[in-house]
Amino acid sequence: MKIKPILLLCFLSSTLMFSQEKQNQFSLQEAINYALENNKTIKNADLDILAAEQQVWETSSRGLPQINGAVNYNFNAVRAFDPEPGDVFGFIFPKHQVTPSVTLNQLIFDGGYIVGLQSNKVFLDISKNAKDKTVNTIETTVISAYNNALLTKESIGITKNNIKVLSDNLEETKKIFENGLTEEEDVEQLQLTLSSLENNLRSLETLSEISKGYLKILMGLEQSETIELTDSLESLVVENISLNLISDSHSVSNNIDYKIAANDAESKRLEYKLEKSEQLPKVNAFLTSNYLGISESFGNYFEAQQEWFFTTSTGLSITFPIFTSFGGKAKRQRAKIEWNKAKNSLIDTENQLSLEFKNVKNEYQLAIDTYNNKQKNLALAEKIEKKNTIKFKEGVAGSFDLRQAQMQLYNSQQEYLQAIINVINKKAELKNLLNIQN
Repeated sequence: MKIKPILLLCFLSSTLMFSQEKQNQFSLQEAINYALENNKTIKNADLDILAAEQQVWETSSRGLPQINGAVNYNFNAVRAFDPEPGDVFGFIFPKHQVTPSVTLNQLIFDGGYIVGLQSNKVFLDISKNAKDKTVNTIETTVISAYNNALLTKESIGITKNNIKVLSDNLEETKKIFENGLTEEEDVEQLQLTLSSLENNLRSLETLSEISKGYLKILMGLEQSETIELTDSLESLVVENISLNLISDSHSVSNNIDYKIAANDAESKRLEYKLEKSEQLPKVNAFLTSNYLGISESFGNYFEAQQEWFFTTSTGLSITFPIFTSFGGKAKRQRAKIEWNKAKNSLIDTENQLSLEFKNVKNEYQLAIDTYNNKQKNLALAEKIEKKNTIKFKEGVAGSFDLRQAQMQLYNSQQEYLQAIINVINKKAELKNLLNIQN
């Protein structure tokens, strides 16, 4: 059976549209994974690691054989005499002289080079730790941005539902007022509450686009693309309550800031060691091979009969400092001072992180307790609002009491959502501090 081209085109178009739509639907974890692959700051951190690897090779290559070629040309434009052919002075003072050569240099010993090799690992670790810090920061920021966008989305849904319920109550109250069974103030109170909700809805809809736009930037998406958040705050809060993070002990040394401080201390130690190595001699070996060609005419160099004299020389070069007017000593002392400062900073970082661990764990526990409290308060607020609505319809409660119960419910709804956000964000902050990857 043949498929008509128009049907095939429609099928492919719908498939493409479906795949694009599916691609732009993100759970929180999918948003994090997408950001880790496409965020521009993380990509630059990857490039920094590649650059560091090249610099490591650049440092290592200094100790490997170096081969250089050269061609020297001399033209004696003015001579006191013109030597006869075969005259020895014609060889010593030729009119044209060309010397192509190849030189092999090999480092035999250099204390600075040895320290440089030891520094390679530290230098590469610095770049990798910088990337890990960037990843942790971006991940935490994406979680916060996703949650804020989700908070706005769910607030819009709740507000729209509140507006619908309130609008129905308002229409019903208007009919009761028209029949003379209630006061005009009851209608006005409901209208006042409804107007406040509608203004809040417009504000949330504007905020929704802004929060999604910020999330797109973090994820590396274009602003023209549309995204849909598939998680709900209530499902996320269940996943993000982890008491083990609070009860378990964690080593400060696993924290990225501690690792960076340790890298800095180690690099300062190696800088001090480098300055000390400058007191040692440097030994280089060389091997040079060259051809010497002399001629009274430059054109002869392109002739087959041109004579070339081959020579090879080899040797060693040894250099060592004798007196530097105490400049070398000053450099060593300064490097040692910087090393001591870095060690002090490492101790301060360790102490600060230990205190921060306790603080963030306490904040995380408080966020969980607050969430449980706000969940109970929301249930009570819903119950109170429902009772006051029934009382209002039965004429037992006034519109002011109903409005007060409604505002209490609306506040409880927002406090409940915000409590969920705090649990998720505090867990992300704690995982960042502990350097725990998803």
